[in-house]
Amino acid sequence: MSELAAQKLARLSSIVAERGAWSEQVAQVKRMRQWVLDVEHILDGSWAQAGAVVSNAKVGRHLDAWRKQMSRHLTDGTLSELEQECLTAFLQQLTNLRPHLVQCYDREGFPRTNNEMERSIRGLKTRYRRISGRKNWNNYLLRYGRSVAYYQWWEQDAARRQQLVEQASRLDRARWRELRREATTAQREQLTRFRFRHKRQAYLTSLEERWAAAAPPRSLP
Repeated sequence: MSELAAQKLARLSSIVAERGAWSEQVAQVKRMRQWVLDVEHILDGSWAQAGAVVSNAKVGRHLDAWRKQMSRHLTDGTLSELEQECLTAFLQQLTNLRPHLVQCYDREGFPRTNNEMERSIRGLKTRYRRISGRKNWNNYLLRYGRSVAYYQWWEQDAARRQQLVEQASRLDRARWRELRREATTAQREQLTRFRFRHKRQAYLTSLEERWAAAAPPRSLP
């Protein structure tokens, strides 16, 4: 064997040995990842037969059975110390969230996750960035509020624009004023929360100034 071949063989042996040292950790990660995939499989209802109705009760029974089955592994000695710690935390999280995880299946058309909403928000951001060239859209939201989402929905196709025209033509002035007042109040609350969280000192100072202007101090007799 030549010297070059011996060096390559030694290097390859070193890589294989290093990979072998990590094999157990990689196997642990794969097993723990499978726990998450198993729960997702239960919650997405893909286990149900075609045409079968997926209800809160059915999903809840499947989830509780899986939790009970996995809890046995905490004491049967099949898991490493790290896996026991991670599984304990995972089961605890599922126990805390259990009342809220299986509440969407009895309502037709109710989304199981907020993925669609997140994609819609991403689309709104992308559209604003293309128009303005700015990455931060806080000022845009604070100025127009929920109208941002309304406009995006109406402008997706001509049928929705026509629907807006028809709805607006049947709206009386009293109802319009009520809706405008509700939208203004909601937007004002969002603006207040933003100022308090991100510009707290300036917001508190403005409150003090407004209070001083509304109730000027009076000298005691």
